[in-house]
Amino acid sequence: MATPYKALFIEEADGKYTQAIIERNTDQLPAGEVLVKVAYSALNQKDAMSAHGNKGVTRNFPHQPGIDAAGTVAESSVADFKSGDEVIVTGYDLGMNTAGGLGQYIRVPAKWIVKKPQGMTLKQCMQFGTAGLTAQLCINKLEHNGLKKEQGAVLVTGATGGVGSIAVALLANAGYHVVASTGKAEQTDYLKSLGAKEVIDRKTLAEENKKPMLKDLYAAAIDVAGGNTLANAIKSVKHSGSVAACGLVENPSFAGSVFPHILRNVNLLGVDSVEIPLADKKAAWDKMAKAANIPAMTTLNEEITLDKVIPALELMFKGGATRHIVVKMS
Repeated sequence: MATPYKALFIEEADGKYTQAIIERNTDQLPAGEVLVKVAYSALNQKDAMSAHGNKGVTRNFPHQPGIDAAGTVAESSVADFKSGDEVIVTGYDLGMNTAGGLGQYIRVPAKWIVKKPQGMTLKQCMQFGTAGLTAQLCINKLEHNGLKKEQGAVLVTGATGGVGSIAVALLANAGYHVVASTGKAEQTDYLKSLGAKEVIDRKTLAEENKKPMLKDLYAAAIDVAGGNTLANAIKSVKHSGSVAACGLVENPSFAGSVFPHILRNVNLLGVDSVEIPLADKKAAWDKMAKAANIPAMTTLNEEITLDKVIPALELMFKGGATRHIVVKMS
């Protein structure tokens, strides 16, 4: 029997895109083994792009966006999940071309779903969301490649954004000396409240520098920017350090030199949070659960309700968001 629910819905007419909160029915959702009643979602840049008709994110409209969801299984046709199970769904095609978490229900394949880890509430799961998952995957990869606290400072670019702010908080909680790069000087105190020991102006990294290597300042870096920022971060990492690259908010391209790699043994590590194996996602969620109650996770998150999502996505699309936004769906 179909269940009515509310959702953000994007429609296209004559090349123009409109956003509205509408009522849908669960029989309008795509096929899938598991129907999930969404308790919380979170806003991401991909959601803002989908809401504005970016065909690189969403090909076909009308569409229910939202690449994050945490909720309770309502129906399941597979043994791995039963009614009442608390679960997380992020990545794969959720919210891109499959109806996403900015609706009170989603229906998805079982292979997209992670059970909520012990020690976290559904709200806390979305306080991390895809942004936190990406940040944790970056940290995991850096540590897998040898990063240790005693090696020195870790640079985080785009530090007031979703991935950046959570990366600052997670690294600081783990005992690292964090250097946060931002173009928002007025957010310095905020970043220090998350645990950053130093805050630098992003211009120091975003300006083109033709030198093949720069002073070796950082044991490692997490970069969400790409472009000159990524190039300069690579040039500024110490011998045998690594840069985890997970974004392109500045530029998807960058001009680099082989010198940092062959003279300093620097590693460039790509980080994907969308199509990675479910086991890797589960391991990251289990690790985030240990940090779920740190004060910084409350500080860096703002909670809104579904009816406030449209202006919040507009602000995000224009680059004005300064907090990670959790959406309460009830």
